[in-house]
Amino acid sequence: MTFKHAFDIYLKDSNAYTNTYFARYFEWQGVCRERWFHQCIAADMLQSQGVFITKRAHTEYVHETFPFQTVECELNSFDVRHCSFHLLFRFKVGGQLVASGYQQIVFASLTKQIQRLPADVLAKIRTYEVKESGGLIPA
Repeated sequence: MTFKHAFDIYLKDSNAYTNTYFARYFEWQGVCRERWFHQCIAADMLQSQGVFITKRAHTEYVHETFPFQTVECELNSFDVRHCSFHLLFRFKVGGQLVASGYQQIVFASLTKQIQRLPADVLAKIRTYEVKESGGLIPA
């Protein structure tokens, strides 16, 4: 499965040339990740069991975007392990790829010690897993 979440671009999201600020894509990764986790994985974000730590984040820009466009973000998991996983993000406007990126997420106890994800959560994350990162994640 693929999770999808849309964002509308406004003037506040752009610079004087009306290009969307690059930082918005990192912000949108976080929003999409939180929405996916809350809606599809665990509504409480596992707050009583641990914390999610973003170990690595990356974005590649392909095409400019502008105010009043709608950007659709597609999210999949990749390289799912017992204590960590990657999230892949593909941002599209009208079906055309405008940016892509990833985050490596580690699960830790409330005292920040790396720990295994609960089995039921791991199974849900795997339902969004793809087998290839599309070349986004360095080997």
